[in-house]
Amino acid sequence: MLAVEGIHTYYGLSHILFDVSLKVKSGQVVCLLGRNGAGKTTTFRSIMGLNPPARGRIHFNNIDVTGTSPYKLVRQGMGWVPDDRRIFADLTVGENLEIAEHKGTEGEQWDKRKVYDLFPALKEMDSRKGGLLSGGEQKMLAIGRALMTNPQFLLLDEPTEGLAPVLVKTLGERIRKLKEVGLTVLLAEQNVKFTLSLSDYGYIIDNGRICYQGPVEELIDNEEVKHICGI
Repeated sequence: MLAVEGIHTYYGLSHILFDVSLKVKSGQVVCLLGRNGAGKTTTFRSIMGLNPPARGRIHFNNIDVTGTSPYKLVRQGMGWVPDDRRIFADLTVGENLEIAEHKGTEGEQWDKRKVYDLFPALKEMDSRKGGLLSGGEQKMLAIGRALMTNPQFLLLDEPTEGLAPVLVKTLGERIRKLKEVGLTVLLAEQNVKFTLSLSDYGYIIDNGRICYQGPVEELIDNEEVKHICGI
């Protein structure tokens, strides 16, 4: 579904990503692991067209989408949950969801009812302003808002950052449900144990380079991977 092929990305004159390649097959949960500042978010911003790579290509559903505008990628079936959530603080929970609604081209469609079924706590907050939600509640809302675009493929950037352990557990259960309904997910995280418990395949990024990759069973017992990820 997604193929990132040898991308090099810069912020101004600073070279951030070096020859990064990764693949995500339909129906998989694939993780991109690394310490803070390793290049995870830049990889996601490159995929979403916010910081297009200077070299390399990105293909989505066998179409070259390198440098494509984010709104066009959403129309093509790609959803993104940024690490800073970007909730509309002055809109209610319900309005945050409604403003993102976009009908998909196939299969069962996401709507407010289905999002509230996935995150029951949000239903109780339908009329609450987004800016009054806790960090964990905003994280759930950000995921729900992305689902309202009816994506085939979802990029989740640091979903557990700043969450209490009980919310991390709940979020893991919700991501498993998304996989069960056929959504393909690329998950960037520092929380290694949480991420490997959800994923089928993993990539380790360090200093802007992919240094390891493999099935999660291989990564779990790899001592150098543990050292790079700080566990």
